[in-house]
Amino acid sequence: MQPVATKRDFPLAPLAPWTWPVVLGLWIVLLLFAFLGGTHEQSPANPVPWWLVIVFGTALVPAMLLSMLAHRQVRIEGDALLVAGALLFARKVPISELALDKARVLNLEEHTEFRPMLRLFGFGFPGFTVGLCLLRNRRRAFCLLTARTQAVLLPQRDGKLILVSPEKPQALLDALRAA
Repeated sequence: MQPVATKRDFPLAPLAPWTWPVVLGLWIVLLLFAFLGGTHEQSPANPVPWWLVIVFGTALVPAMLLSMLAHRQVRIEGDALLVAGALLFARKVPISELALDKARVLNLEEHTEFRPMLRLFGFGFPGFTVGLCLLRNRRRAFCLLTARTQAVLLPQRDGKLILVSPEKPQALLDALRAA
């Protein structure tokens, strides 16, 4: 009989309240450009109205953004930590490789040296950052950030960093130390 892998999720801090209006505003701007740009003639062979194609065609961009913003998780799976976001970016690290004695909860507004400065490979939107980032202290970190006031810095034994912003940062640290 195989042992059952335990999974424990840690919800991330909520996105900034203005993130969703930014997505809606982006869609409105796309609609305006699509409706105001060019002539819109209905082809007799095409039964679908031109304006319907524009509405649904431009809705693909905010739908993609919403799906990327909705997919984010921090989870302990057995003896590994999984950090994933935006459908494409994930990092799975064995807990034994984390230097938990050096891990700490940070306010990135106060400790600006750990704030992401440049996204090397990732996805960013106002109030949301995921992927490999260059921090202001010139170190690289895998980031999954939705809030700057409560972040957990998890150094790995090989010198790499993981920076996440769970809703309850101390609960994540306690669970990692207990595992």
